[in-house]
Amino acid sequence: MRVVVQNDKYGAYRKRRIRTGIAVLAAAAIASGCADDASTARPAAGQPPREAPVAKVPDKHAAQRARVAAAKRWGLSRVPLTAPPPPAVKPEIKTRAGFEVDGHEEDDLPPVFTTIPTRQKIVFLTIDDGAEKDPAFLRMMRELRVPYTAFLSDYLVKEDYRYFKRMQRAGASLNNHTLHHPYMPGLSYSRQKREICGMQNVIEKHYGTRPTLFRPPFGNYNADTLYAAKACGIKYAPLWNEEVFADHWDYREWDRDLHPGDIVLSHFRGKDDWKGTMPDMVRRFLEKVTAKGYAVARLEDYL
Repeated sequence: MRVVVQNDKYGAYRKRRIRTGIAVLAAAAIASGCADDASTARPAAGQPPREAPVAKVPDKHAAQRARVAAAKRWGLSRVPLTAPPPPAVKPEIKTRAGFEVDGHEEDDLPPVFTTIPTRQKIVFLTIDDGAEKDPAFLRMMRELRVPYTAFLSDYLVKEDYRYFKRMQRAGASLNNHTLHHPYMPGLSYSRQKREICGMQNVIEKHYGTRPTLFRPPFGNYNADTLYAAKACGIKYAPLWNEEVFADHWDYREWDRDLHPGDIVLSHFRGKDDWKGTMPDMVRRFLEKVTAKGYAVARLEDYL
């Protein structure tokens, strides 16, 4: 009888010790949780130290790999060069000699120019009117990350304002090329002003901005054109030094070559007007400028 009693007392004693031990462990765990977060908590005995989460490092070469793949996909023999950062101080833009009108400098009329003053091997692609609305062109320019500037005429753009909205969302700047693409010197001052200011209103209504760049149709203008442009809020009237088509180039200069800062003209055209498509034009453009060591920069970054 005495042995049984001793065993019962010993069993009760062991149970009290176990309960006490569990309570102590629970309290220690709670205290540990309050004192340390997951990143500083000590590992359990016999376990390896915890490692802090490793932050993902951006892949610096991913963008270039994407450009290489895009160049191959669009049939380019070379990957387009990347333009240098735009200058912190913008170059001074002046009217090209021989392109002035009466009162140009005195009345601070928009400068007319064909080249941006720079020593860097960059050129600028500008595309006029809006007749062709090729989705493949938008994909190509987006995938290749080639900047360009559009000069739009409403009589063509109004067929599909949404196409040019997609263009704007992809980073292209939309600028003024008049409402109806007339020969401007043949119009009175008031009619020229209606053409330019009217297109300002169209672009603001559909795309939320009033452009500061205007290109006269055919590159033709007179003093009234520039006075009207200034009255409509225009600050610059860029023309071009070269023009690229789907199957050839045209040149303004005698040497028939590219120069640092040249503005290149093209048009929204397809097989109905050209011997090729818009992507064919871009391909011809990029093959030449890349082969000559030029990158394509964004015109607005230099103005």
